[in-house]
Amino acid sequence: MDILAIIGAICGVGAIAGGVLTAMSARIVAQYEKGLVFRFGRVVGTRDPGLRMLIPFVDRMRKISTQIVTMPVPAQDGITRDNVTVRVDAVVYFRVIDPVCAVVEVQNYLFAVGQVAQTSLRSIIGKSDLDSLLSNREELNKGLEIMIDSPALSWGIHIDRVEIKDVSIPDSLKRSMSRQAEAERERRARVISAEGELQASKMLAQAGAQMSESPASLQLRLLETVVQVAAEKNSTLVLPFPVELLRFLDSRTPSEPTTAGSTSAESEPTPAAPESMAPEITPPEPTPALGSGNTPATSQDGMRS
Repeated sequence: MDILAIIGAICGVGAIAGGVLTAMSARIVAQYEKGLVFRFGRVVGTRDPGLRMLIPFVDRMRKISTQIVTMPVPAQDGITRDNVTVRVDAVVYFRVIDPVCAVVEVQNYLFAVGQVAQTSLRSIIGKSDLDSLLSNREELNKGLEIMIDSPALSWGIHIDRVEIKDVSIPDSLKRSMSRQAEAERERRARVISAEGELQASKMLAQAGAQMSESPASLQLRLLETVVQVAAEKNSTLVLPFPVELLRFLDSRTPSEPTTAGSTSAESEPTPAAPESMAPEITPPEPTPALGSGNTPATSQDGMRS
């Protein structure tokens, strides 16, 4: 009985030890992960998703996620090619395609990708104009993706896409751009108004030429205008006055109006009298005063031929 008890105890201890070793060697790899196995510090292979067994105290597994990682790039200050200070931030989407390279070739692939994204973003800012940063973001995103993917490919990382999120510019430049946009819109409005006036003038010229051929159409147009004005039920009726009538009255009016007497007197000069026919005027002779009192006396002028 003692021997059987000892054998049973040994079997129980062995079963417990086997269970413990099995639990220590069993690993579960998720569907979105890859298991990288190290044996005495050396990579011996990768394990697919599922339940995987390892050699206890010999093998060590490191799980690497193969999901797409979204990494925001901190805002970077830079000067564009046209000497404008801007602040640009972006976001990088990448995933691990080779777990061995991602773990062996680089110490921390997340930190490495972040640093490469920041330096590439600064480089793309210096090579671009402000207008390109604001309008041509698709091309800048492609160029930035190529710049980041070039070193990351040797690390077993694939860059899916890179997006520039926001471009911050100084407030003074914003005000200048708003004034420029306002002036541009005002210029377009003036051009459109001028084109409308030109087309209207052409149409009015054609209408005037056609109405000049038939004067009755001008009278009909005048009556139609009067009807339109009177239809609004106004107390005041405005009648258009033809310009041709003003021109007719102006042509019939003399330039300098004068009277008949002054015109004949100024137009006919008085003939000069000959010296032989000129009368000789003698001074008046004093005459005796008539009557009495303070009544003044009269005088007569004498003339001798």
